[in-house]
Amino acid sequence: MSDLSDFPITRRWPAQYPDRIQLYSLPTPNGVKASIMLEETGLPYEPHLVDFAKDDQKSPEFVSLNPNGKIPAMIDPDGPDGKPLALFESGAILLYLADKTGKFIPADPAGRWHAIQWVMFQMGGVGPMFGQLGFFNKFAGKDWEDKRPLDRYVTESKRLLGVMDSALAGKDWFVGSEYTIADISMLGWVRNLIGFYEARDLVGFDQYANVAAWLERGLARPAVQKGVTIPARSA
Repeated sequence: MSDLSDFPITRRWPAQYPDRIQLYSLPTPNGVKASIMLEETGLPYEPHLVDFAKDDQKSPEFVSLNPNGKIPAMIDPDGPDGKPLALFESGAILLYLADKTGKFIPADPAGRWHAIQWVMFQMGGVGPMFGQLGFFNKFAGKDWEDKRPLDRYVTESKRLLGVMDSALAGKDWFVGSEYTIADISMLGWVRNLIGFYEARDLVGFDQYANVAAWLERGLARPAVQKGVTIPARSA
């Protein structure tokens, strides 16, 4: 049996199945990247809810695993050379799980980098911009009298959607006919943009027909449908 006792996080979130990947997360757009990927690959894992309402992400135990205090984070008890490996940052987790399983990333070098560039696009653009739009449209930012920040993020989100729409022209997925970590990295963000962030009309989402069709295909996948609910939120 795997021994994870060297990881302080397991004191707050004990591992019932220490031989499985331990996922510490919340079903946010970044969090579901990891849970969707784990569901898609079929790797056995044990999810632990990091409750923002309780500031779990700021606890010493969580920060011991991710000093940045953000979800998701994970421990693979069967990492390189059979030793436990701790990881944070959703993009790194996607790449690691793709390499570990050989799934959802092209085998040829050119295709591999094609997928990776879109993951970087999501991390550097889609996530930060859509997230700020959500803040200024739905949360505390919506009460600011100065609407220039909201306008800035609406404009940039539209631009990014345009880039995505052009890239998806004539293709099912960002890397042609192959569903990859590029798609997994963005599904939760686009879903949130038009759902939880209530910005569908604000960004004119329906004009981006290729993105809308891509989102529908992605959300139809059983692993995606399950992954966006993991870990289950507290009642």
